[in-house]
Amino acid sequence: MPTSSPAMRTDAPRFAFPALVLANVFLALGPTFVRLADVGPVSAAFWRLALALPVLAALAWSGLRRLPPRPAEWAAMLTAGLLFAGDLAAWHLGILDTKIANATLFANMSALLLPLWALLVLRQRPARPQAAALVLAALGAAALMGGSYELSAAYLHGDLLCLLAGTFYTAYLLIVQGARRRLESWSVLAVSSMAGAPALLLCAWALGETVMPGDWTPVVALALSSQLVGQGLLTYAMGYFSPLVLGLSLLLQPAMGALLGWLLFGEWLTATDLAGTIAVAVALVLVRLPARA
Repeated sequence: MPTSSPAMRTDAPRFAFPALVLANVFLALGPTFVRLADVGPVSAAFWRLALALPVLAALAWSGLRRLPPRPAEWAAMLTAGLLFAGDLAAWHLGILDTKIANATLFANMSALLLPLWALLVLRQRPARPQAAALVLAALGAAALMGGSYELSAAYLHGDLLCLLAGTFYTAYLLIVQGARRRLESWSVLAVSSMAGAPALLLCAWALGETVMPGDWTPVVALALSSQLVGQGLLTYAMGYFSPLVLGLSLLLQPAMGALLGWLLFGEWLTATDLAGTIAVAVALVLVRLPARA
């Protein structure tokens, strides 16, 4: 029989849930900076990791000395880095061929896969507020998809790439969550970024992309917002939450993506998009209730 699982660890600090929400807000900025960059999409992914890596290494140094990773943990972090590279490469390529709302929604299919993993593999049964949040979030995501998705060949290629990215990202999150049971967040993020950056550079060269930017502003902003702040906060927070909560929190990104696509690129935000955004926000409130009880 499936067992009930708490939404949040009892020893989680107060900042953990706000960090989870803020992480997804900053991660939602990524597609905008990818579009604005004057390098190839995979090259932008490389700079996201490479520019953040010196700062991540400095932040991780003391933690790696205090809690040296075991051989299995080194292997897990390096594998996570390669999966993250696959996620970023597929996602950044897809961003240019579909709407921002589509890109963020499909790339965050982890919002569905993580709760399914918890239910089918970990045999964790959600509490009533969590189940209600999952249903509401699914309805919100469906509303966002219905409001932004267009049955057009122009978007199909980009949507499929973003779905592939979401598969890579789900595996990445599960591995990182396991590593975070013992290791510090900066240690995990630094090592996985170190593994992913060279793979992305090789991929960019193989695709014949422009690697060196003429305008550094978009790629620097991408590294700061998505990798240092967004991924940093997410890696910190994911050690304290169940897969269900992590999955639901990812749905904040499509909502933000729809808003940014409307404001910056004229990708019209409909009443359906607004309803989906509100549903996702309410779901995030509901999923937090068991932890407060």
